[in-house]
Amino acid sequence: MGDGVLWRVAAIVLPLYILLVIVLGVYWSFTPEIPATRYMQQDASLAVVGTATSSALIDVSEVLLDKPGGFISNDVTPPGLFMDNMPAWEYGVLIQVRELSRSMRESFSRSQSQSREDRDLAKSEPRFNFSNNSWAVPASESEYRQGIKYLKAYRQRLSDAGDPQAQFYARADNLRFWLAGVESRLGSLSQRLSASVGRPRLNTDLANDPNARQSTPAPSDERVKTPWLEIDNVFYESRGTAWALICFLRAIEIDFADVLADKNAEVSMRQIIRELEGTQQAMFSLMVLNGSGFGLLANHSLVMASYITRANAAITDLRDLLSQG
Repeated sequence: MGDGVLWRVAAIVLPLYILLVIVLGVYWSFTPEIPATRYMQQDASLAVVGTATSSALIDVSEVLLDKPGGFISNDVTPPGLFMDNMPAWEYGVLIQVRELSRSMRESFSRSQSQSREDRDLAKSEPRFNFSNNSWAVPASESEYRQGIKYLKAYRQRLSDAGDPQAQFYARADNLRFWLAGVESRLGSLSQRLSASVGRPRLNTDLANDPNARQSTPAPSDERVKTPWLEIDNVFYESRGTAWALICFLRAIEIDFADVLADKNAEVSMRQIIRELEGTQQAMFSLMVLNGSGFGLLANHSLVMASYITRANAAITDLRDLLSQG
C-alpha cells in the first residue's frame, strides 16, 4: 500500500474518529435521571425500616457506574479523557455516596456507640472511599461494585427475621448525624460557588470564642475567588451533590416518617427536597457563564449557590427541630 493510499485513508478515518469522539462526549455529558427507587417491594414483608435508604444508596451507586459512558473519572482514552464537567458531577455524587455509607456504618445500623458495626456495611464503606481515578489493578469501578454487593447483602439481611444482627435504627439522633455532614458539605459548596465573582471576606474563623486559637496567623480581610478554570467544575460538582441528595432525602422521608411526624417536620423535609430540585433545571447555555453579580451576563454559579444556600438553611432548621424533645 503506497503512501498516497495511506494518506487518503487517514484523511477519511481521522475526521470520522474526531466526529465520533465529539458525539460521544456530548451524549455522555447528559445528566441521568434520578433513579426511581422501588421503596415498597412487591413482598410487603421485605419493606422493613431501612429498605428505602439502602435501596436509594444502591440505586444511586449503580447509576453512577452504569449511566451512558459508565464511570468517566478514571478514563484514559477519549472522549472521557478530555471531559471535565461530567467527572466533576460524578465526584459530587460520589462524595454523597461516601457520606451516606459512612452514616449507615457508624450510625443508622448501630443502637449505641458501644454496639458492634454491621459486618456487610463495614466491608462496603471502605470500598466507596477508594480513589476515583484508578483505571486498573484495581479499577475504581470494581471497588465500587464490591461496595454495592455488600450493601445488597445488608439490605437482604434487614428483612431476615432469623438475622437480628442486621438492623436500621430510624432515630432522630441518627438522622441529625447524617444531616450534619450534609450541612457541612453544602456550606462549603455554597462558599465556593459564591466566590465565582470574587469578593473580600472578613476572617470570622475565631469569632464568638475569646479563647479560640489557630495554627498559624491569617489576615483579617482577604479576597476569595474561585479560579476561572475551576468555576464550571464547582458548578457541576454541586449539581451532582444535589442530584444524589434528592434521591437520598426522598428515601429518608420514608424510613424516618414517624420521626419526622413526631417533630412535625415533614414540611421541612419536603422544602429541602424542593430547593434541591431547583438545581436540576435544564441549562440552555452551552457553558457555565460567570457574569458579575449584577452585570449583563448571567452568573450560573450564583444561581446554583442560591438554591444550595436555601437548602442548607432548611437543613439547619430541620436539625434544630430534631434536637428538640
